[in-house]
Amino acid sequence: MAPALAAPAPVLFDWFEYTGRDAALAQPMPDGHYRNPILAGFYPDPSIVRVDDRYYLVNSSFGYFPGIPIFESRDLVRWTQLGHVIDRPEQLDVDGLRISRGIFAPAIEHRDGIFYVVTTAVDAGGNFVVTATDPAGPWSNPHWLPEVDGIDPSLFFDDDGSAWLLNNGAPEGTPRYDGHRAIWLQRFDPDTLRTVGPRHVLVDGGADPGTNPIWIEGPHLYQRDGWYVLTSAEGGTGPQHSQVVLRSRDIRGPYEPYAHNPILTQRDLPADRPAPVTNAGHADLVEAPDGRWWAVFLASRPYEGDHYNTGRETFLLPVEWRDGWPTILDRGQAIPYAAPAPAAMPGAIAQAPLAGNFSWRDDFDGPALDPLWTFVRVPRQPWADLAAHPGKLAVRPLRDGLDSLHNPAFLARRQQHLAFEAGTALVVPAEPGVSAGLALFQNERHWLFLGARRTGQGAELFLERQHGDARDIVATAAIDGSAPLTLKVVADGADHAFAYDDGSGWQWLARGVDGRLLSTERAGGFVGATLGPHARLDPEPAE
Repeated sequence: MAPALAAPAPVLFDWFEYTGRDAALAQPMPDGHYRNPILAGFYPDPSIVRVDDRYYLVNSSFGYFPGIPIFESRDLVRWTQLGHVIDRPEQLDVDGLRISRGIFAPAIEHRDGIFYVVTTAVDAGGNFVVTATDPAGPWSNPHWLPEVDGIDPSLFFDDDGSAWLLNNGAPEGTPRYDGHRAIWLQRFDPDTLRTVGPRHVLVDGGADPGTNPIWIEGPHLYQRDGWYVLTSAEGGTGPQHSQVVLRSRDIRGPYEPYAHNPILTQRDLPADRPAPVTNAGHADLVEAPDGRWWAVFLASRPYEGDHYNTGRETFLLPVEWRDGWPTILDRGQAIPYAAPAPAAMPGAIAQAPLAGNFSWRDDFDGPALDPLWTFVRVPRQPWADLAAHPGKLAVRPLRDGLDSLHNPAFLARRQQHLAFEAGTALVVPAEPGVSAGLALFQNERHWLFLGARRTGQGAELFLERQHGDARDIVATAAIDGSAPLTLKVVADGADHAFAYDDGSGWQWLARGVDGRLLSTERAGGFVGATLGPHARLDPEPAE
């Protein structure tokens, strides 16, 4: 038996930098305005709650870990990430799942000093609720709700002290068509964290059942002026996405739809409009201390038709109540990139690094990773180290690569702009069989890897591309493996270019690379592209 080989040395990364340069975000902004999206990049399915003078917001995270990012704000515009709701491996296992499975549409609520997040772990256990007394954590382990089917649960605490759980599920009987769903309601016990009593259908099909509406989902319930106001997404999370509203005097219904539904959509606007925003829907409403209401919702910023690498992002707009009905945006109006800010926001204040154009740099000199970093699925072994080599990120290469359904040694940061530049500096791996560099990742079948490795002749830089079932090497170059190596990608929509400096000055490795393979239109699923340092053990050659 051959002796076991020693584990290869970790690859040392010196820094990572990201700069966004979107034209639509570069326009001057008047004082007292904010920029949309308020959370740029892959931050879909927002849910929000206000506790006194602070707001808390959560997003879907799918197969990424830590899961369910949670943010805090005092003005609805400037957000600070507190951490993640799912930040311990024992809370949830998404190993073996494709990246667009896992955590769907978390919803956050607060009552009597306790925060609740209820969500669906698709293909990973179903629906569950977690609790915390501090939104920064720690959050409890999941309390599973096996009796709740479907997706997109949310909680509602009534003024009479009762609690209720809403969710999307199959309709009663046999669905009449593909996408036929219902919104269900059931009592919820906050003490036992379980549902109790009978279930009730509040909405069957959608706001206008005669039109066979599809994918009624993301329900949220509010109480105002004696009405129970129910709002849900409808039409699927693509270009036909919308938000509808219904109301009832009784929580169990019947619910009357608003005559002017939908209260938010972009599906009726010209496709060739400049700097379009599409896919708008999945809204949650919140009342500010001054009595004004606001909506957070998801939408996308595409290029070249319906391509978007930045995923579904979080936007903010005011809510106007008309005859007891909430409205977000009149039909035919485009979602603005800049809008008058809430009263709590003074002047023009920067929203970076979560909105607008900005530069962001990590010198890896802190005691822990910045919360903007995330992992593809849950690490089964520690491979990212900031302590062993102070001021550097040490990444231990793993056999699992970007195509794996497990956890590759890839530190992922969301792409937040259509036009951006990103780079990193590293030491070329000393041992053969190890590749390291900069990865751009959409899912396990759609990614780009600008990597360096040792060869029999010295060292080599390569650009590897995975596009569906096809994998190829786009370009290679011999490099000086003894000098520190700096890598960068420069992107504008579909156009991606890759460059390097191995001590001899900047040189292009590949230009005009089609980045549409990183778009949701090409790759499918529900996530956006991420990028960052990556190291792997190369596949062993077949004998």
